[in-house]
Amino acid sequence: MKTPLRSVLILAVGVLTSATFLLADEGMWMPQQIPELAARLRAMGFEGDPAAFADLTGQPMGAIVSLGGCTASFVSPEGLIVTNHHCAAGALQYNSTPERNLLVDGFLARTREEEISNGPGARVFVTTSVKEVTDAITGKIDPKLDDRRRYELVDRRIKDRVAACEQGGLRCRVEAFFGGLKYFEIAQLEIQDVRTVYAPAAGIGNFGGETDNWRWPRHTGDWSFFRAYVGRDGKPAPFAKDNVPYQPARWLKLQPAGVKEGDLVFVVGYPGRTERQQTYAEVQETTEWSFPRFIKTSEEQIAILEALGKSDPALQIKAAGRLRGLNNYLTNRRGMLEGLVQGGILVKKEQNEKELAAWIAADPVRQKQYGDVLPALAALQAESERTRERDAVLTSLFGASTLLNAAHTAYRLSLEKAKPNDLDREAEFQQRNWSRIREAQERAQRTLDPRIDRALLRWAMGYAAALPADQRISGLDKQAGLTPGMTKADAEHAIEACLERLFAGTKLAEKDVRLGLLGETTAQIGASEDPIVILALALDPLFQANRDAYKRRQGAASRLRPRYMQALLAKAGGLVAPDANSTLRVTFGTIKSKPGPDGIRWEAFTTLKGIEQKNTGQGEFDAPKRELAAIQALRSGQLKTPYLVPALGDVPVDFLSTVDTTGGNSGSPTLNGKGELVGLLFDGTYDTIASDFLYDPVNTRSIHADARYMLWVMSEVDGADRLIQEMGVGR
Repeated sequence: MKTPLRSVLILAVGVLTSATFLLADEGMWMPQQIPELAARLRAMGFEGDPAAFADLTGQPMGAIVSLGGCTASFVSPEGLIVTNHHCAAGALQYNSTPERNLLVDGFLARTREEEISNGPGARVFVTTSVKEVTDAITGKIDPKLDDRRRYELVDRRIKDRVAACEQGGLRCRVEAFFGGLKYFEIAQLEIQDVRTVYAPAAGIGNFGGETDNWRWPRHTGDWSFFRAYVGRDGKPAPFAKDNVPYQPARWLKLQPAGVKEGDLVFVVGYPGRTERQQTYAEVQETTEWSFPRFIKTSEEQIAILEALGKSDPALQIKAAGRLRGLNNYLTNRRGMLEGLVQGGILVKKEQNEKELAAWIAADPVRQKQYGDVLPALAALQAESERTRERDAVLTSLFGASTLLNAAHTAYRLSLEKAKPNDLDREAEFQQRNWSRIREAQERAQRTLDPRIDRALLRWAMGYAAALPADQRISGLDKQAGLTPGMTKADAEHAIEACLERLFAGTKLAEKDVRLGLLGETTAQIGASEDPIVILALALDPLFQANRDAYKRRQGAASRLRPRYMQALLAKAGGLVAPDANSTLRVTFGTIKSKPGPDGIRWEAFTTLKGIEQKNTGQGEFDAPKRELAAIQALRSGQLKTPYLVPALGDVPVDFLSTVDTTGGNSGSPTLNGKGELVGLLFDGTYDTIASDFLYDPVNTRSIHADARYMLWVMSEVDGADRLIQEMGVGR
């Protein structure tokens, strides 16, 4: 019998066990849960209707969109979209050349005709419905099915649901919540023609760069504007010059009066992943192996890419996106590791699991229900760890080389295309994704360079050469002449000889060749004489073996994790938000300062004064001269602005709040209690990044770009008055 949604989302018995839990701003809530939080919101001063957040087609929820990695929102009836500057980096890179570097100089379309395509693969997703489908996915499964067959059955049921949902022309997916205890089907309108309208120069949009990344005080103007286009019939269509702006049913009103400390704010968006409901063994591996390895390998790749960029401005542009991503995640992972170790989160996770185990053991009924779960999950984790270094190296080989990955993708696509039924194909290679696979190869041409590919593949092969004898990647060993225990010098010589052969003989750097490969059969690809294609095929058996092992473990976990979550939720009691999983969520909190390190107080707002103080005129702190001139005009009284806040004595730039966010929330609109746009969420603070694993109810802060700074720059620095007027903001 289908459980009512209200009961589904409570999922536990009892009441909240502490006032701290009740008052903390923790929770990336499903929109459907917000009405359950009415009392909590009223205590924070909210006077609106919490039920409005459960209406995905109403105001403000109907205005919130996903960019497939970042969040954004409609801000005009003509499809104008606002998001973060760093979320526009890929589009700016795609349209940049050494002679016209939009990543540095920014971009402003003075007219609609000047708006530039974000390139193939750019998307805007508008969520239209969320439906519980747990019974359809996990109901009536024969408990005698082995783990692999159980995985395949659940996977096929998900594909069935997606196929039925997409018959209406939508893009759909089915996501697990609470470790697979519940499943929900998400339907989205998929807009395929996305264009860049405005992005400030890097000296505004990325002011402070990596030095200030995840730090406070912050002075970054992290915003940009896109526009969504559709065919003349109003339906989503690929880019075409005669497409017209999409007319959303809902858009956000921008409130130029802004906010002040103590105000309640909401952030609505698509947070990526949190791991608060992981087991201790999973968090332990992350702490002791995964993050340290990630930090080391990221530092090495950054050094390679930076050296290449110094040799050629064109390479610098091509490597910019990968570099920014590596640097961002490097800082993030360093902060998380510090929180896990020095902040004591790993120890707290261990203690929490011991308490859970004791709670289970204390009652015979609970022991019968959950007693086997923790040991079984730990055994699955231990199994995955046995070959983790080899498996990570294999992943890095495909990740390092765009050409090798393209060859492997084409081969896998040929295998899946040969299957007669789309439901039998791997999800990423179903027919619904064929155009996306092609678009990815088209887009890759703008960042692809054999010099980058070769340098990073050399780096990844070095790790493969160092693997112990019982964890070798035999396909690579045969192709490169590598053997266990060979000296580093001999391995480097063998790798260099292999790379010379690979890149001298391949034609995959040519876009038409890669696109042509996507249309070939398995036999045709298998007969290829391209050395990189041959290497991809040599690596595939291990890839497939790893995938099979993963499916079997996932099948086993699908029996265990829902019961693990039932135990966690039953012990906690009350309403609990599920871990983030890139689905639409609502979080709320207040604008709030806090004590910083060494007795320094973090004020809730930064201002233009900080830009003046930080600006050095070079590197990461190089504000545009026109902005500095506008600041001086403001100081001298020559320039009057409605965006100056008397209490601050200046124009606010960024602000802090207690909202609970993570990666994927970038670009999320920050709303006041009336649902009006007052800022854009773009970052967290370094000291509490590890809240992804265990929320810190006292110190957690998120960083927002203040809408008043955005309006000030648009009007007084960049001359984007046309867009201000389109958003309905008067001067």
